[in-house]
Amino acid sequence: MNVKEAIYAWYQKNGRHDLPWRQTTDAYKIYLSEIMLQQTQVKTVLERFYFPFLERFPTLKSVAEAPLDDVLKMWEGLGYYTRARNLHHTAITCKGVLPKRPEELGGLKGIGKSTAHAICSFAYHQALPILDANVKRVLCRYFALSVKDEKVLWKKAWELLHVKQPYEHNQAMMDIGALVCTPKNPNCLECPLNFTCKGKDTPENYPQSLKKAKVPIKRRFALVALKEGKLGLIQRKERLLHGLWGFIQVDECPENAEILGKVTHTYSHFKLELEVVKCDLHVKVDDYFTPEQIATLALSTVDKKILYLPAMMGNVTPATPK
Repeated sequence: MNVKEAIYAWYQKNGRHDLPWRQTTDAYKIYLSEIMLQQTQVKTVLERFYFPFLERFPTLKSVAEAPLDDVLKMWEGLGYYTRARNLHHTAITCKGVLPKRPEELGGLKGIGKSTAHAICSFAYHQALPILDANVKRVLCRYFALSVKDEKVLWKKAWELLHVKQPYEHNQAMMDIGALVCTPKNPNCLECPLNFTCKGKDTPENYPQSLKKAKVPIKRRFALVALKEGKLGLIQRKERLLHGLWGFIQVDECPENAEILGKVTHTYSHFKLELEVVKCDLHVKVDDYFTPEQIATLALSTVDKKILYLPAMMGNVTPATPK
């Protein structure tokens, strides 16, 4: 049995066939899963986000017809909100119907080459390889590649692709990376690529890990503005949380501000430490909202942490968090 057939046989026996996006050929549902699974674990997507999002937006056309605020609200808590904005933009751009050619898909906002190939492979069974993080690791170890060179990895992915069973092959490669050829303590004895793997004796050497830079800490103040039992919020314009509602953040604490507590939140590239203060001075906000209204808005995780500080309960009663 050659390695391609071994991968196929392994998937038939051990693959995660029960994942909902593997039980459909609906390109939108597959696209949604691919986007949600970027930077997010399968368990989290399954338990909290995939099904509620599909219930609210059963088709890509329904995403296109909805306001961005509604899409962001359903994405609330999943993080990396650029994904939601790109999803909405793509839905509008293609008028609710995804193209079937990888070149056209790759031209849509937020869809890279690997995601385009995944959609075409899983929805239309086109013979195209994929190159997500798990697959990259498997390829690096199998071919003993120290560096994740995209050009080289794509070439190797094409070499290994089972062109007669591209769907099963790509799903298998992802599952092998997730379940067997894991970042730490890979189970080489259970791997279908073991008998021809060049890196099986020293898997920890492939690929070589880059030394992680120390995460910088940003310290700021979050201002709680109150008016007749309503909270003052702004709709963010910065790229990271664009479109989400939240509390004003400043670098210096206003005079005579009442301290309500502290919250911290770690992003991919920095850690944010916020001292939350009640500010009676005139603060320019976009609008004031009742607790019931706030429950309908899309807030970032850090702003929800502020909303549910114990000290906030004495200022305004927030809606019960999800």
